[in-house]
Amino acid sequence: MASSVFLSSFSSSSSLQLCSSFHGEYLAPSRCFLGAPVTSSSLSLSGKKNSYSPRQFHVSAKKVSGLEEAIRIRKMRELETKSKVRRNPPLRRGRVSPRLLVPDHIPRPPYVESGVLPDISSEFQIPGPEGIAKMRAACELAARVLNYAGTLVKPSVTTNEIDKAVHDMIIEAGAYPSPLGYGGFPKSVCTSVNECMCHGIPDSRQLQSGDIINIDVTVYLDGYHGDTSRTFFCGEVDEGFKRLVKVTEECLERGIAVCKDGASFKKIGKRISEHAEKFGYNVVERFVGHGVGPVFHSEPLIYHYRNDEPGLMVEGQTFTIEPILTIGTTECVTWPDNWTTLTADGGVAAQFEHTILITRTGSEILTKC
Repeated sequence: MASSVFLSSFSSSSSLQLCSSFHGEYLAPSRCFLGAPVTSSSLSLSGKKNSYSPRQFHVSAKKVSGLEEAIRIRKMRELETKSKVRRNPPLRRGRVSPRLLVPDHIPRPPYVESGVLPDISSEFQIPGPEGIAKMRAACELAARVLNYAGTLVKPSVTTNEIDKAVHDMIIEAGAYPSPLGYGGFPKSVCTSVNECMCHGIPDSRQLQSGDIINIDVTVYLDGYHGDTSRTFFCGEVDEGFKRLVKVTEECLERGIAVCKDGASFKKIGKRISEHAEKFGYNVVERFVGHGVGPVFHSEPLIYHYRNDEPGLMVEGQTFTIEPILTIGTTECVTWPDNWTTLTADGGVAAQFEHTILITRTGSEILTKC
């Protein structure tokens, strides 16, 4: 970067602002000479007196600490990098195939038959010892299904094909794909590509090299839901996209790290926001984490951004943390299907999610295998 020097026209109100960087290198902090008057010379280079009257201008310089200057330089470099991130072609909806069948012997969640979007339950999910064992089984299955789904992410593969493979693996395990029929959702998994923030409906669109795709898997096994998601790369992906995905996963990890019995829920959003902002990314506020267990979505709602919401974590409680980060705006538009939600500016988004169990000294990630 060129040195940041801004000089206005010379007059009595002019000021010269000096920054201590040149081509990204750190220079020693400057002393503060705020508003110190300087009189311009009335002699020309030849030594003759000029005919115009002397004029004054002011020099002002801000004393900058080494840490402040390093942060400023890093942010400038990140903004420069972000501006070079390419955009994939806008997402277009493909053909959505008919919903897949589930064998009659597999138990369904209560909401499936109604087709109505359930209200968020006000009851916290705190399974007892037997319930926790069932939660671990459901979450472990969800993690295995997600790992398998990730192996299918390749150019020319359709999200319909991923949905079919996920559906088959879940029912073969004797479980039900929780998204299927939830509020009328027509598929067994959510597949959110590029600028799709979340809740993408699998269709006939083929994945392209350079895409990123979040796959969100939830299974209902033995009366309990296990919920997890991850963002995968398809083929050769832009470095700017890779950086966004990496930071989003780190945000999830940092959010989980503050969780333990008695901790404040708002610490999660604070920690996630702090890390995202270091890299110039934005945290989506519209979509939140939630309690999960026998009920798919319940209190507490987990806000991934800075907030002052009350509430403390309790040992034995289970909930999800699932931040979504964007390169650009967090404003969104929703397709007529009432599910698929895209960034308003077409910038890419990334998401990661785990279901966790609160313990006395920390937390346990249940959606691992």
